Amino acid sequence: MTVSAFETGGSLRVSLGQCSTAGRKPVNQDFHGAYIPREPELSSKGVVVALADGISASAVSRIASEAAVRSFIEDYYGTAESWTVKTAAQRVLMATNSWLHAQTRRSEYRWDKDRGYVCTFTALVLKSRTAHVFHVGDARLYRLVEGRAGGALEPLTREHRTWMSPERSYLSRAMGVSEQLEIDYLALPVEAGERFLLMTDGVYEHLSEARMCQILAEHATDLDAAAHALVQAAFDAGSDDNLTVQVVRVEEVPLGQAEELYSGEARLPFPPQLEPRMVFDGYRILRQLHASDRSHAYLAVDQATSDKVVIKILATELRESPKHVERFLMEEWIARRIDNPHVVKAHRSGRRRRYLYSVTEFIEGRTLAQWLRDEPRLELGTVRSLVEQIARGLRAFYRLEMVHQDVRPHNVMVDATGHATLIDFGSVRVAGIAEGRPEEANDPLGTAAYTAPECFLGEPATPRSDMYSLAVIAYQLLTGALPYGTEVAKTRSRAAQRRLAYRSALSVNRELPAWVDEVLRKALHPQPKRRFEALSEFAYELRQQSPAFLKKSRPPLVERDPVLFGKGVAALLALLVLVLLLE
Repeated sequence: MTVSAFETGGSLRVSLGQCSTAGRKPVNQDFHGAYIPREPELSSKGVVVALADGISASAVSRIASEAAVRSFIEDYYGTAESWTVKTAAQRVLMATNSWLHAQTRRSEYRWDKDRGYVCTFTALVLKSRTAHVFHVGDARLYRLVEGRAGGALEPLTREHRTWMSPERSYLSRAMGVSEQLEIDYLALPVEAGERFLLMTDGVYEHLSEARMCQILAEHATDLDAAAHALVQAAFDAGSDDNLTVQVVRVEEVPLGQAEELYSGEARLPFPPQLEPRMVFDGYRILRQLHASDRSHAYLAVDQATSDKVVIKILATELRESPKHVERFLMEEWIARRIDNPHVVKAHRSGRRRRYLYSVTEFIEGRTLAQWLRDEPRLELGTVRSLVEQIARGLRAFYRLEMVHQDVRPHNVMVDATGHATLIDFGSVRVAGIAEGRPEEANDPLGTAAYTAPECFLGEPATPRSDMYSLAVIAYQLLTGALPYGTEVAKTRSRAAQRRLAYRSALSVNRELPAWVDEVLRKALHPQPKRRFEALSEFAYELRQQSPAFLKKSRPPLVERDPVLFGKGVAALLALLVLVLLLE
């Protein structure tokens, strides 16, 4: 099968040439494919080129090869846009491997895996300015390094083959061999003009690297012809195996790290000043909900559906900052991709927008910050319910490789029934978008009082960082205070963080069970690894009387009530002085 070289528009452009033939064998057990999508998939998922090589001993390995390539391409583009390339590809490959292995176990070949649904697999994913390589088996992927005499080939993969003797060998790793799959992964930067070469062993075992470079140089302007020429040269050299070659050239890469993720929304003009009773883009403005140094939010009614919505516009002072514009656009982008009852949903009007703003559903209720002002201390049962709901919302982020980074009372809405909903995603870190960008050593994006200590050291936030923030909220709802006061934001070294002293919740709320304080203490530990492994574990332990925490003794008085302890010591010293004077 031959595919002519072609190009795609957008910020990333590639050309591709492919050729595959059975050669001297009656059946071609190789399978190859590629997909170059249009925007926005081109920026969010990239370009995929893949090939698989069936095992000669298996009569069904052609099925395995085709399934591996087809499922990888189709399923990869079906994964969450927020996932990193590595996560998306590996999960798809794991699923395909499980399917192939199950097919073998259900077939007549279950006792002879080499004759089952087994194949090698190699894929190249080009996204933005990065090449991602995934490899299992003995196919090869090269990068052409330009230089004199046609350049040189740099191997980016290694063969997973064990040699018993100079004549005998077997694949030590392949798709479908076992339930577990170990995948080689490599990520490297790419530049315009770079070329990549994928091929099966039927080609590279019969051609020297010098000969391959020569052929590539002779067909530098026609990649399809280059792929054909490489296959023919291997055949002429005596190859008796199937022959597959894919040649990829990167024509153009994005100028910067930012991707075009928003389908042109960033080019829209900013809206005018919104006022009550004003009709704006099909919405009737009712009133302003809040204003901050980052954005202004308004309650409005969609005139087409009568739905109440929240319209948010970027603060005037930030409109000249590409970074802040991108973060603002990301909020609604995230809301569109998370479907969870505890995460605010984006409002879809179906109308084309004329301005740059975001629209989400309106939640009738009050924020947890308002709750704290109205009711400084809540019942333990109410706090447990709120923590569990917020945790369920946050886990929806984690499933898409997102971290909220700004879990605080102002960002949680609670309606009249006690239903909690996370709002405001301006600080969310999306792994799939951050991928390939250098980490910026800026101050944490969240609110200082609720931000985990590790974020003040410049470390990226993780789900355990969100757990810390949620535990601060729980502590505050139960006590009306903060576990470390304002000290966390001042600790900018590990040594300083080790000196942080947790203030027992019992010193403020003496009615709180001692084991609950121990649960909070663990979730609020300055070191992320000392916290619970998952949010679900924290929420569970907060409700269940775990033996591990029940065994812990009640904290000493100096921790529970330092003031009372100090008064007691002073009284004891006064009594001692009095006794000495009487003597």
